[in-house]
Amino acid sequence: MITVLIYILVLSVALCIYRMGRGPTPPDRAVALDILGTLMVGFCALLAILTEKDFYINIAISWALLSYVGTIALGKFLENRGFDE
Repeated sequence: MITVLIYILVLSVALCIYRMGRGPTPPDRAVALDILGTLMVGFCALLAILTEKDFYINIAISWALLSYVGTIALGKFLENRGFDE
């Protein structure tokens, strides 16, 4: 069952990379990058289940927080606004 989930995540990563390279607008690429970060959190969660190591969950939480901050920064950049606004 977990291997099926891994294959689904790998397919999703491939589709996100395709959208990042082919996306017609910069916001489409930003959304693909954000989804890619979410998929990495999913990989970390599956790895935690497979190995029964809890520090992968810590990595997933850290990755999710950094992905959120990166998405906010990229959104500000795409709107040509400063970080203090």
